[in-house]
Parts: sequence; C-alpha cells; structure tokens
Amino acid sequence: MSVEALLPSASPVRFVAEDGTPVDRHHGYAEPAGDRLKEAYRLMLLGRRFDVQATALTKQGRLAVYPSSAGQEACQVAAALALQDNDWLFPTYRDSVALVARGLKPGEVLTLLRGDAHCGYDPAETRVAPQCTPLATQTLHAAGLAHAMQRRGEDAVALALIGDGATSEGDFHEALNFAAVFKAPAVFFVQNNRYAISVPFEKQSAAEALAYKGVGYGMRAEQVDGNDLVAVLAVLDDAVKHAREGKGPVLVEAHTYRIDAHTNADDATRYRNAEEVAKWREADPLKRLETYLGDALSEHDIELCHAEAEEFAQTVRDTLNAEPELDPMSLFDHVYAEPTRQLEAQRAALKAELEA
Repeated sequence: MSVEALLPSASPVRFVAEDGTPVDRHHGYAEPAGDRLKEAYRLMLLGRRFDVQATALTKQGRLAVYPSSAGQEACQVAAALALQDNDWLFPTYRDSVALVARGLKPGEVLTLLRGDAHCGYDPAETRVAPQCTPLATQTLHAAGLAHAMQRRGEDAVALALIGDGATSEGDFHEALNFAAVFKAPAVFFVQNNRYAISVPFEKQSAAEALAYKGVGYGMRAEQVDGNDLVAVLAVLDDAVKHAREGKGPVLVEAHTYRIDAHTNADDATRYRNAEEVAKWREADPLKRLETYLGDALSEHDIELCHAEAEEFAQTVRDTLNAEPELDPMSLFDHVYAEPTRQLEAQRAALKAELEA
C-alpha cells in the first residue's frame, strides 16, 4: 500500500453539521442504512440517560467513581454497532456507554466502578475485555488477541477504544507496531476528547492530528468528526471491514469533546473555561442526529426511546441500591488457570480465618 493510501483524509470525515444539516464531506464513505441510524439514536439516548444516572449515583455513594462520557456518545455507540457478535471490544474506564450499547447489563458494567470486583462480566462470553484503567495496556491485549484469532483462522476483529492521552504511552507504540507488522485484524479507535485529564491536546502532541501517526507504522488511518454519528459509524464500518478482510489494522481518530469533568473527583474549571464547554455543547451528537433523521424519526419514536431510557435508569438505580453479595473466597478465582502452591496456601489461610 502506498504512503498516500495510508494517510487520513485532509479534513475529518463528516456527514452532518452541528445544526443537523447534511454536509458533503464524505470522502468516499458510504452512509449507513437508515434503520441502523435509528437504532444508534435509541442507544445514544439510552447511553446518555445511563451516564446521567451513574453520575448521580456517585453523589449518593453508590459508586466510588464514574468517568462520564457525555458528549462522546456517537463514538461509544458507533464502536458497538460496527462490531459483529464474535468480534472483541477492548474498552477503557470511560467506555461504559459502549458496553451498554453492546448489550451488557448495568450491574455488570458498573461493578468495577463500584469497587466490588475488577470486572463484573465474563469477557469470554460477552467478547468484551475488562474495562482498562492503566492507559494503553488494552491496545496490547487487542493486538495480541487479534493476532491469535488470525492464526486460528477465526473470522473476527478486535477493536480497542483509546483516549488521546493513551497515544503518548509506549504501549500504544508497541501495539500498533506489532499489529501492523503481523497485519493483525485490529482497529485502534482514538476518542480525542481534547484533554488527558487536565493536559490539553496541544501539550501532549505536536501532530496536526493523531491519525497521522498511522503512516509511521505502515498502517492505514482516518480522522472523523467524533460528534457526527453518521460519519463515525461509516468510518468504523469501513475500518472493521478492512481489518476483517485481512488487509491489516486501521487507526481511526475521532475529534470529540469531554463535556463533563475527567471524573466526579475532578474540577475541570481549573484548566478549561465555560465558553469552551458551551461551544462544544452546541455540537451535541444526540441532538445533531435527531435533527438529521428528521421525518424518519417520528415524535412517537422519540417518546418511546425516552420511555425506554427512563425504565433503564430505574433498572440502574434498583441494581445499584441493592447491597452486593460478596464472597471473600472469590479473591482467588481467575488469578491463575492452575493455582500455585502459594495461592492455595493463602486460600486455606483465609478460609480458616473466616471459619474461626
């Protein structure tokens, strides 16, 4: 593949302007079918209500911490919709909405953030890796699993969700280099929300766009308007197809924004101003898609989506208000496939203490 074929489009791919009107900046990508866009709207609305509810639960002491993804719903939902059931998703701690869109239950998604366990679901069953807190380590896991699936002849793709701050980590370099060399069926999806906690994008990278990093690995790359669901889904559909066909991995950068603070423990007013946040609120991906769909999305459709979202929020509240049933002995599960002698000794010691 030539260098020109690896480079991203000169401007981010876009189908829909901030006011919801069509924009002809498709760069050759095909628009997703209308029924998928309506499903995306439903999931985005569901995800936003989930996000608001989870944020409220931190204030009630039901969650230890919650990293909001408000404003990034287009990226989260498109990542889930672009994958088939047998594909793998590798999320970060900020990607709870992507897990909800993938079909996981709220109690499973929020187990980590509640502090009950490192993961509340079965990764092998759901094809969703545990939400990753260390920056960029999930990229290595995605590259390795993608290569393993390739060697086994599986028709599957691994998609890793990444924040812009993670692209400054060594693990990111190693994962992309490995995946490109072995043409692993992986997609690395960077949600560039402009801040790595309090560090603005321009202070962590001199690149015009993070997508340009792809050419250094011999990897195809693209950049997209991350608040335009139509564009994000179109680009990810194409990237997943490219990887699935054995043409190698793809790096996709979505230009988006984190509306809320880094977590509920962060004071974002110390490093950004209200005018900046207000400007990005005008690019709300949910309202943007609703306007774009127009008559294809009736008032009745919208009412049904809101009603479903409220029911889902009640499920989240009921789940998190119930006290968890924790088994101290489960500490020793899933540490090793075959427990070591030391681990067995520790298990026996704890068992004896609990029974004393």
